[in-house]
Amino acid sequence: MEIPFCPSARATLGIEWELMLVDRETRQLRNEAAEVLEEMTAARGLDPGVHEHPRAKHELLQNTVELVTGICETVGDATRDLQQTVEELRGFTEPRGLGLMCAGTHPSSSWAAQEISPKQRYQELVDEMQLLARQLQVFGVHVHVGVRSADKVMPVVNALTQYVPHFLALTASSPYWLGQDTGLASMRSKVFEMLPTAGLPYQLADWAEFESYMETLLTTKTISSIKEVWWDIRPHPDFGTVELRVCDGIPTLEEVGMVAALAQCLVEKLDAELDRGYVLPVPKGWVVRENKWRAARHGLDAEIIVGETDAVVPLRTSLEELVHDLGPVAERLGCADELSRVGLVLETGASYQRQRAVAAQHGGRLAVVVDSLLREHEQGSPTATRRRRPGAVA
Repeated sequence: MEIPFCPSARATLGIEWELMLVDRETRQLRNEAAEVLEEMTAARGLDPGVHEHPRAKHELLQNTVELVTGICETVGDATRDLQQTVEELRGFTEPRGLGLMCAGTHPSSSWAAQEISPKQRYQELVDEMQLLARQLQVFGVHVHVGVRSADKVMPVVNALTQYVPHFLALTASSPYWLGQDTGLASMRSKVFEMLPTAGLPYQLADWAEFESYMETLLTTKTISSIKEVWWDIRPHPDFGTVELRVCDGIPTLEEVGMVAALAQCLVEKLDAELDRGYVLPVPKGWVVRENKWRAARHGLDAEIIVGETDAVVPLRTSLEELVHDLGPVAERLGCADELSRVGLVLETGASYQRQRAVAAQHGGRLAVVVDSLLREHEQGSPTATRRRRPGAVA
């Protein structure tokens, strides 16, 4: 089976940002995405029965609007694109008493109260996956980075798996599930893994093996489209990208830019190394799986397994070294400022830490946590609830 890959001329960017619709009085999720999207589309002079809004889309649940960028050259272009759509969206949510926020999970809303979006593909997903799909009250950010050749895609995907804990810990924002503290930094990552084609990617040798694997899934009716393979890192043939899907929902635009910079720099670096004739590393599968768990459980305070000798190092140290190594790439791509925000998150805390700090300050009241997430999204940058020294216990 041949799957055409549309190569990108350079490491272009595209971002998908899943935003929750939250009732400002109850702080619970509201199922009004269809109405909001219809109004947004009509306001652009488009027939909602025929056309979709070009930058705001349905997701599985009616409590979510997904914002998407166009094809962007730089991180700055991508974040400005998102900001324009956020401002447009607010014009339709605020009159309804809805706030916008993003995190891997809502701290207290129940999945049982949520409605499925009125699109056939989502209805079919629920019909097939049943309770697994109905429980997917989770939210994420996906970053697409252009790759110049199909031959490079699987080596880049395999090499990127060593950075799964880095992306997950930086964005971990789902410590709560159904009103309970899970003890995890990222509950979302474990919920999403329930789907049979989600989770870590298989380490396939090349594009031909990717095509063979997809053919098997399609001919055996495991999937009806390759878009139903929801790996943490996956090729996107139509876009000519590698798509990083491992991130939890990211509360602020500044942090979205940070993660986009990290993704763009890594793909650009790996792509260039292939051009120079290097063989990219393929980390051991069990190490990747263990490191993802450690990041989901402990977040930035995880210790991860690295190198051929399976040494254990603090994830914080690995992140600091990674940002330093990517510095020259970031300068060339014009995203050095965005990449440097990794250091700020290491100092002031990732979202799961900020949420827990707010809860601790207010007697465990999760409504106040929701308020803090709404506020962070509105201001576009994280609220430092405390200053952290490297290695401090969460």
